Amino acid sequence: AHIARTYDKGYVHFTTRQNIQLNWPRVEDVPAILEDLASVQMHAIQTSGNCIRNVTSDPLAGVCADEVEDPRPYCEIIRQWSTLHPEFAFLPRKFKIAVTGAPRDRAAVRVHDIGLRLVRNQNGETGFEVIVGGGLGRTPIIGQVIRPFLPKRDLLTYLEAILRVYNLYGRRDNMFKARIKILVKAMGVEAFARAVEEEWRSIRDDFPLEVETVRWYQSRFVQPDYEASAEVQTWDELRRERPDFDAWYRHNTADHKVPGYRVVFLSLKPPGVAPGDLTSEQLDRVAELSERYSFGITRTNHTQNLVFADVRQRDLFELWQALREINLATPNIGKLTDMICCPGLDYCALANASSISVALDIYRRFEDLDYLYDLGDIRVNLSGCMNGCGHHSVAHIGILGVDKKGEEWYQLTLGGSSSDDASLGQRLGPAVAKDRVADTIETIIRTYVDLRLEEEPFLATVRRVGVDPFKERVYANH
Repeated sequence: AHIARTYDKGYVHFTTRQNIQLNWPRVEDVPAILEDLASVQMHAIQTSGNCIRNVTSDPLAGVCADEVEDPRPYCEIIRQWSTLHPEFAFLPRKFKIAVTGAPRDRAAVRVHDIGLRLVRNQNGETGFEVIVGGGLGRTPIIGQVIRPFLPKRDLLTYLEAILRVYNLYGRRDNMFKARIKILVKAMGVEAFARAVEEEWRSIRDDFPLEVETVRWYQSRFVQPDYEASAEVQTWDELRRERPDFDAWYRHNTADHKVPGYRVVFLSLKPPGVAPGDLTSEQLDRVAELSERYSFGITRTNHTQNLVFADVRQRDLFELWQALREINLATPNIGKLTDMICCPGLDYCALANASSISVALDIYRRFEDLDYLYDLGDIRVNLSGCMNGCGHHSVAHIGILGVDKKGEEWYQLTLGGSSSDDASLGQRLGPAVAKDRVADTIETIIRTYVDLRLEEEPFLATVRRVGVDPFKERVYANH
């Protein structure tokens, strides 16, 4: 909040990398910004360049009941291993790693250069399923498993082996073909896996991840001081009296592994606001509310929202009222208006088209919450260029901005997912003009409503009937 007020335009942008982005700092202010960040144990190290970027994870890590093991200690181990790693400071291209500890993928591990899933083998031992070669951008690819089970002691040496193979064989002559996904595709996943295994055999025992080391890192992620007998408060009566509170409770909160607590999502997608943006004043209030209701911890997720992971159930109504005052209680998590959206042409020099104005136009068409709830969960993602920072390729409805002779046009895809059933969306047809995007989304939604079976989600309908029925409706008069 201080940095946004002092060095920027009074707001920040939360990204799909679970980071904070400042769009307007002056170059001469950067040293002061970095100094201020360091004073509160934050940094901007390896947020750009051909290196290992920040490690992302499940926003519900440590609090979800279905977790095999908390992935956060391993994220920190990987962060420390990869930060300023001399061998991997100049890779062929940027490199992204995601880790999850639950069967349900909330970290999009299949669309990262390396995705790690904590799993148990048939002997009850915990290790990692290793996925490589995922990624979005101009050549989106779903990652593939190269090792179904990797013992935890071998984590760092196996990562080292993967990166060495990539560093050695990845292309450096063409930046558009330099990501590891292109190498895996060119070699074939079996050949790539063999190369990794061969390299790994030579270094496997060089620096094993010992049990004592893991335990030390685990000890740094201390469980909050939960109340032993926190009241289980479901607010049934008040929810009947207050439909607005009930909507927020149902859509913006989730189960917690500790009785008497609940996870709360702060929607950064209210009407009329650029998705993922927060003002410095809102940041101040979020910090205050986090201290009061969630042990002083605020998390981010890759869908550009915030998370209070440890809220007592008896505090929910009071917290909801406070969030409403700062416009962070829109009950739309997971719904069509909970759009992922990159900065687009408004801020980004790489963009071909606007994203924010298109998102706001779509939002205005779907402000009826009852209609949104009837539609169910629909993931709409927007990117202003083929770099895909808005994850459009893995959206239920993906929107990609393209430039046509100086005009903004948009390609649409249907049927993508970044979750457990990860898949790439299929192109609907020719790009549509900017002023037709919202109309097109309305047509797609009306088609879904006409075609869906009882209680059938949008993604299931698209996969059942294919894109052709949607294409016929959208392009009927063109």
